[in-house]
Amino acid sequence: MSRQIALLRGINVGGRNKFPMAQQREVFAALGHKDVTVLLQTGNIVFADPGTPPGETARAIEARIADELGFPVPVLVRTRDELAAAVAANPFPQAEAEPKTLHVTFLSAEPARIAPLEALDTGAYVPDRFRLAGRELYLWCPNGIGRSRLAEAVSRARLGVTATARNWNTVTKLLALADA
Repeated sequence: MSRQIALLRGINVGGRNKFPMAQQREVFAALGHKDVTVLLQTGNIVFADPGTPPGETARAIEARIADELGFPVPVLVRTRDELAAAVAANPFPQAEAEPKTLHVTFLSAEPARIAPLEALDTGAYVPDRFRLAGRELYLWCPNGIGRSRLAEAVSRARLGVTATARNWNTVTKLLALADA
């Protein structure tokens, strides 16, 4: 069985879209996934899968969550190897010393519309930087994401794909769980 990682968007944030960890495990087990591990309560699930394509897995999870909870939850799924490749492709290795300053936004597909990102005057946001690499957008905010004007600008960019972000600590912990 291969390992997959589901990234759920917008659950248990600000008291909205509640989806407790125990229920997350139950939903994944009911879908036939084995060795289900939930990291944090915000929708980071590592599980064993018989090799179902990630897009198909995501659609099945989304449908089950909508049935169980009564509201839609966008789900992105990466294989263990895809997540490892995203970690290896980090364009800001110097940020790994302060992992809370580095974030990865996972995208459902490579965006066809990148003009909103290209239009950003990146010099106006120094020292913050970003880089789009396929289905991942890396954002490095050395002074913290909470005060970053670039983080706000990037999050407003309409790329025409579903996106969900995780900090570097979470990304590397998910990879470690997938390797366990």
